[in-house]
Amino acid sequence: VQRQCKKMFDILLLSSGWLMLQLAAGELDYTSQADGMQLQGDYSFAGLFPLHYTDGSGTRLPALVPCGQGRPNKHGFHLMQAMRFAVDEINSDTGPLPLLPGVKLGYQIYDICSNPASVLATLDLLEQQYQNSSNTQKSVGVIGPDSSSKSFAPAALLGAYVIPQISYEASNEMLSNKQIYPAFFRTIPSDKNQVAAMIQLLVRFNWMWIALLGSDNDYGLQGMQSLSEQASQYGICIPYQGIIPTASEETAQTMRNMVDNILKTKVNTIVVFSSKTKFHDFLPYVLERNVTEKVWIGTEDWSPSTLISGIPGIQTIGTVIGISVKDAAISGFDEFQENAVKVSLQHVKEDSNVSASSANDCLQSTDLYSLARNNFSMDKYDITSSFNVYKAVYALAHALHQALGCDSGECSKKSVTPSQLRKVRFSLSNSSVYFDKNGDPPTGYDIVSWGWRGTDWSLRVVGSFTPDPIALTVDAGLIEWHGRGDPESVPQSFCSPPCPKGHKKLLTGQHACCFDCQACPSATFLNKSDPTDCQACLPEQWAPPSSEECLNRTVVLLDWHHPLSIALLFFLAACVLLTSSTALILLLNLNTPVAKSAGGRTCLLMLAALTVGALSTLCHFGHPSPLACVLKQPLFTISFSVCLACIAVRSLQVVCIFKFSSKLPPVYDRWMKKGGPEVTIFLVSAVILFISGLRVSLDTPQPSQDLQFYRDKIVQECSKTLSVGSGIELAYVSILSVLCFAFSYMGKDLPANYNEAKCVTFSLMVYMISWISFFTLYLINRETFTMAAQVFATLFSVLAFLAGYFLPKMYIIVLRPQMNTTAHFQNCIQMYTMNKN
Repeated sequence: VQRQCKKMFDILLLSSGWLMLQLAAGELDYTSQADGMQLQGDYSFAGLFPLHYTDGSGTRLPALVPCGQGRPNKHGFHLMQAMRFAVDEINSDTGPLPLLPGVKLGYQIYDICSNPASVLATLDLLEQQYQNSSNTQKSVGVIGPDSSSKSFAPAALLGAYVIPQISYEASNEMLSNKQIYPAFFRTIPSDKNQVAAMIQLLVRFNWMWIALLGSDNDYGLQGMQSLSEQASQYGICIPYQGIIPTASEETAQTMRNMVDNILKTKVNTIVVFSSKTKFHDFLPYVLERNVTEKVWIGTEDWSPSTLISGIPGIQTIGTVIGISVKDAAISGFDEFQENAVKVSLQHVKEDSNVSASSANDCLQSTDLYSLARNNFSMDKYDITSSFNVYKAVYALAHALHQALGCDSGECSKKSVTPSQLRKVRFSLSNSSVYFDKNGDPPTGYDIVSWGWRGTDWSLRVVGSFTPDPIALTVDAGLIEWHGRGDPESVPQSFCSPPCPKGHKKLLTGQHACCFDCQACPSATFLNKSDPTDCQACLPEQWAPPSSEECLNRTVVLLDWHHPLSIALLFFLAACVLLTSSTALILLLNLNTPVAKSAGGRTCLLMLAALTVGALSTLCHFGHPSPLACVLKQPLFTISFSVCLACIAVRSLQVVCIFKFSSKLPPVYDRWMKKGGPEVTIFLVSAVILFISGLRVSLDTPQPSQDLQFYRDKIVQECSKTLSVGSGIELAYVSILSVLCFAFSYMGKDLPANYNEAKCVTFSLMVYMISWISFFTLYLINRETFTMAAQVFATLFSVLAFLAGYFLPKMYIIVLRPQMNTTAHFQNCIQMYTMNKN
């Protein structure tokens, strides 16, 4: 911006000085301007058009290369004719609407073949504002110039005098700055939109490794800067940027070096932000090196231009995709130009409003008829740009219509201002014409592609771009990918091939596009917004290696509706039914010898304990709750301890009666009379109750999620399943089991009705095998099956004690009542005594 402002200041200072000198010397007398192409009228529009190509585009002021020395510019001629046609249409009321009834428009046309010519034409327009002569025709608006480079000085000078200016091809986004260029408007979109379209095109085809070229003028330099600043935001890398200089013998080697640098970077896509004239001079060096199979992205200035497509051998460079101003046609324009050619060929110079005269070296006057005699052909590029001129003339005419109050059917005599242009809104050839706050038309572009049939060139519309909102549509099937074996295969352009899914990028150079790939480990994922780092998943999630997203972990629990749960609940119901039935049978036969030998009322306590142990398994189903975690293990441990204590005391009683009663009669009698068995069972139960209560109070189990055992699953369980407290409980139950087994084994030779060794051993063996199996499985697996195994171990232990200790007794009570008599038991005791003696 500082460089641009300094440049504007230098131009304005130099131009103002030049204007003052010329005014003082009288050299800019308007009467001499009659030599230029003009049409007299009540209000006049000035037209700045490049009617010739010259080599003076880069010449510094005040040097001036005469335009007549250059070759005719067919494109500029068509632009000029579009302005003449529009003015003629408005004056004759043959246009879409009668805009200026009773008012005749005029025009003054200047040949701006170079920057100096553009500045001098602008100064001539400003000089007219101070002429008091009645013959002086002042311009109320300016159409042009054609390029950004030629527009900066005129836009600044005309803005200072509040003269509206509408350019048809100057697209540099700096010109949108209304503080510096308050009266500048345009009918071509700003380069800001063109840069956005180019970036979207690169992203669309994933061309991330590109070379960027720009012409050595404001158009190219500003476009390069804007594109390179935005490219990194889309992951586009530019390993080489080159500025195309003005063609000369001194710059020939520079252009050859640019081509060499493009080849060294091994890019397949080249973006060229250049004016057509400079790129035209650069392309021979590309063809000289036989550069092929490249994709060239062009701007609206050169991609649709026949000046470029007409270069011999240009079809070998590869695929050209460009930005183009949206196509539109002007009805009747072809006939108008054909008529101009006919008139020029007749060399008829009759008295008419249109005049041509001898050359004026200073003001670059041009002979209309000598240009028209060339009978230039008109291609799509000429038609599109001519329509922009056509719209500019009509925009000024609509602004004049508002300023003159022509809605009443009669126009008053006033002047037009830039503020009135901002209010202009009208339709022309099915397109809406208006300007935003920056003086830009909010219109988009066509995406075009070159097509070749041998040496015959054609331009094909393959998509479109809209700036608000930004949207690009491209039909890749319409593009011919030249220079490739497969014409439907889209070329690739990258430093490193894209990483596979879930692989992060390890940068290997200064460009983000050059990298190695490394797979993301498990439990991490590659966020597309940060492709250089693998991010960890949340604790509740997981990811396999090379993943781009985290997955929710599978929750492992013993759900109530799981088939295993349903089966276990039936098993639980069967166990509870058996213990209840057994208790009921014993209660009804409590005074029988079998019930008394089994422990009498103690059996009812055992069965109650076994029932509670079985019901404790209900705490294992569904999501763990705080209450379930607190009750689950203590209920089972306490109930089984009570059961084991009852069996141990009962076995001890039997052993003492048969083996130790004679040796310790006072002790045994006192123990029996003082309620020793009941007290012993109570104390044993109280100890385990104290241990469990202390463990729960000091180290309370809580619902927990085990995230470590499985990488892809969450185990819903209670904490402290394996802890010091639970180990003490297990040790206590184990001691009771050993005592139970020892006392039972001591009575292995007692009468059959009192011999519990086999039954208790069987029950304890099943109990221990069940729990050893569960703990082994628990250490290696935490699936639903393991949780079901714990429930099964609990119920199987209950069933083992029920079957081992109570089933033989139920068999005698129900099926062998003859064995459930006092006589039978006495007979067994007598037989045991006789055998022992």
